[in-house]
Amino acid sequence: MDINCDMGESFGRYTLGQDAQIMPLVTSVSIACGFHAGDPLVMQGTVRLAVEQAKAIGAHPGYPDLQGFGRREMMLAPAEVEALVLYQIGALAGMLQADGGELRHVKPHGALYNQAAKDPALAAAIARAVRRFDRELILVGLAGSALIEAGVEAGLRTAAEGFPERGYNPDGTLIRRGQPGAQIESPKAAGEQAVQLATAGIQFLSGGEMRQVSVDTLCIHGDAPQALQIARAVNAALSSAGVVIAGLGSEC
Repeated sequence: MDINCDMGESFGRYTLGQDAQIMPLVTSVSIACGFHAGDPLVMQGTVRLAVEQAKAIGAHPGYPDLQGFGRREMMLAPAEVEALVLYQIGALAGMLQADGGELRHVKPHGALYNQAAKDPALAAAIARAVRRFDRELILVGLAGSALIEAGVEAGLRTAAEGFPERGYNPDGTLIRRGQPGAQIESPKAAGEQAVQLATAGIQFLSGGEMRQVSVDTLCIHGDAPQALQIARAVNAALSSAGVVIAGLGSEC
């Protein structure tokens, strides 16, 4: 089971997250590419830290929405989404190449991620951008979502994602932030949900029928106040349950 964290989301003089402290506790990192968060210096520093620690590194493209941290929905044409995702992948890949790293996956951020989980046309646009850049990249998306289906249809490797510190709706989507049950703030509860996701996957209603899908990677949001404590709890809970922890694309 992979444990991933969104990183490199500071900007200019503003620091967000505890990247240096959390990095040793995860196996994969998804680095912001400057649209929803991050800037060239932050990207470069995060890349170097991840390369030094031999983490599986991915691009974390989002909507061009610095003020809203990429969590506000936007209505863009699929062609525009494809181009902006491709642009951001290229930016991070350039940073990685300069510092001897390798791009392994792409994981959309925030509203782009959540909208693509439900919208096949948007999901297909993201998958096309990833495929055009490199067919060997892994596309990360919400388990059971349209984004995973689009990745499979595009011939990409995919990684179904689960969230130890987020609540789920009955249809398998994430409860919208700000709504009751959206956030799991207890590290102990997050650890317990991590084990459940890793061992049993997710059950949800789809078309009136119950579906069950497995999970390949667990996300810890780096901007969450309890992120460091949750990362420790998730690691401890998975280890206690006998779950092998390894980065995306690794052979267990």
